[in-house]
Amino acid sequence: MKRLRLGVNIDHVATIRNARGESYPDPVRAAEMALMAGADGITAHLREDRRHISDADIDALAVILRRRGRPLNLEMAVTAEMETIALAHRPHAACLVPERREEVTTEGGLDVVKGHNAIAPVVGRLSAAGVRVSLFIDPDLTQVAAAKTAGAAVVELHTGAYCEAVRHRSPEAQTRLEALKTAAAEAARLGLEVHAGHGIDYETVKPVAAIPELMELNIGHFLIGEAIFIGLPAAIQRMRALMDEARAEQAA
Repeated sequence: MKRLRLGVNIDHVATIRNARGESYPDPVRAAEMALMAGADGITAHLREDRRHISDADIDALAVILRRRGRPLNLEMAVTAEMETIALAHRPHAACLVPERREEVTTEGGLDVVKGHNAIAPVVGRLSAAGVRVSLFIDPDLTQVAAAKTAGAAVVELHTGAYCEAVRHRSPEAQTRLEALKTAAAEAARLGLEVHAGHGIDYETVKPVAAIPELMELNIGHFLIGEAIFIGLPAAIQRMRALMDEARAEQAA
């Protein structure tokens, strides 16, 4: 079984910085530390309201990651402004996500079925510019099929519902996990690369990482929170070890 990549989302380093309007902690420094600790790439979400990551952060991350030969995954809403920014920087990957100003965090997957006519042209233009486009979707087979017809190379399955069910000890947890497995298998069958993310912590990572079709996990908020107690390198190294354990157990 192939090694599962880990993308570390450094958005909430910027959240802490912005709470005081200071220049620290620096998300770029966090990105460098994450790579040294075993992250395979860096994810950053440039929101329309700039509540955490800023344009200057993206400028700096694009430069430093290109210099290091490591991928930047730019999470972005499907808007003309964000498309212009992505085309200017041409990151390794762009993950199109739903976005509402009033939400605390991303609440679910992109509705590619309803938004197909708006999403497909953006996917086409970014792909033509050499950007690998991912669509952040719920583990729903109709959304998987729509992502394929929209021209995406990758789908990132929203793991939030599963992780919430586990945290609340809900009997729905296993059903949510099975939905992720089914969606991942169907996406791979259609020729899509499959990623997953949102809400993953040390308790939930192994069942997700054991899904054989997954190629990458993107994890942020939990790692930044855990870093307060044990440091960012240690938090990432433990997550990396759990991912590797899950893959080894699956292969055994």
